[in-house]
Amino acid sequence: MLQLVQNMRFGLQHPSFSFDYKHDDTSQIFQSLKNLVTSAEEKGFDSFWVMDHFHQLQMIGAPGEPMLEGWTTISALAGVTTKIKLGTLVTGIIYRHPSILAKMGATLDVISKGRLFMGIGAGWNEEESLAYGIASSFPSNRERLDRLEEAIQIIRKMWTDEPTATFIGKYYQIKNAYCNPKPIQRPSPPILVGGAGEKRTLEIVAKYADACNLFGSPETVKTKLTALKEHCKKVDRDYDSILKTKLGSVLIDINEEAAKERVSRFFKGMSEQQISEYVIYGTADSVEKQIKILEEVGIQYFIVNLEFSRELEELESFAKNVIEKMK
Repeated sequence: MLQLVQNMRFGLQHPSFSFDYKHDDTSQIFQSLKNLVTSAEEKGFDSFWVMDHFHQLQMIGAPGEPMLEGWTTISALAGVTTKIKLGTLVTGIIYRHPSILAKMGATLDVISKGRLFMGIGAGWNEEESLAYGIASSFPSNRERLDRLEEAIQIIRKMWTDEPTATFIGKYYQIKNAYCNPKPIQRPSPPILVGGAGEKRTLEIVAKYADACNLFGSPETVKTKLTALKEHCKKVDRDYDSILKTKLGSVLIDINEEAAKERVSRFFKGMSEQQISEYVIYGTADSVEKQIKILEEVGIQYFIVNLEFSRELEELESFAKNVIEKMK
């Protein structure tokens, strides 16, 4: 389970595989990933994440760009690392039956010796879901959230109930299901719910999750965490027992002008408002100050995206200028 956070911790997400190989030789991808994750581990990142998508997202690249399956990828990375946590940000619940997902998670926790960080969400990508034939029609937002709520309960029961787990819900049912071996982490690996819907998603966080994952500026995050606190009061949950995480892009350069120019080029098509919600950029000192503001409004764990085409270089810069200074 999650430990109390004293200082800001950091994770690294790797959402694009398009720069992990050259000359159409995709066999190079894993070596590139191995170099990246071991460097992140050495430089003090607490976790490493990949997306649970089958087509590349439009805001990152073209749909047909390379996209490794997330759970297979982090399982392979478990064998080349020793201490960094591994997860998907986040697993779409409609893609896998929750009992199978629980078994996958338990297996990964065992083979990694207790390093699974389970990210899970309602799923939203209708285009890839229909393309893969996962559903003949895409479930409504309400149904996907209902499924998420049932799924988390099943996963917890599979990981903790002895000797078997049973659950009867509207969408999912299991009966006398074994999950042996259990995860290494006790009572279970942490479950992070991705999404910031104030009415329902954050209510699910308050009821069942160990962590939430949010997007947005400090002002947006503050609003979301206020809503989470209210849900915690309603269900008699200790608000401080939930780890508050945020996903966002970070870009560091020698001066503000150079950073802004790179951001405009890298996030072409995004408005200034969208950039302000998702991207932190500037000099090393400026970026550190912006992250400290996030910490002041309640974020305890920052998962970063770095510029894909120069990720190892950016990782070194972020570790030196932010992680080391905020220890």
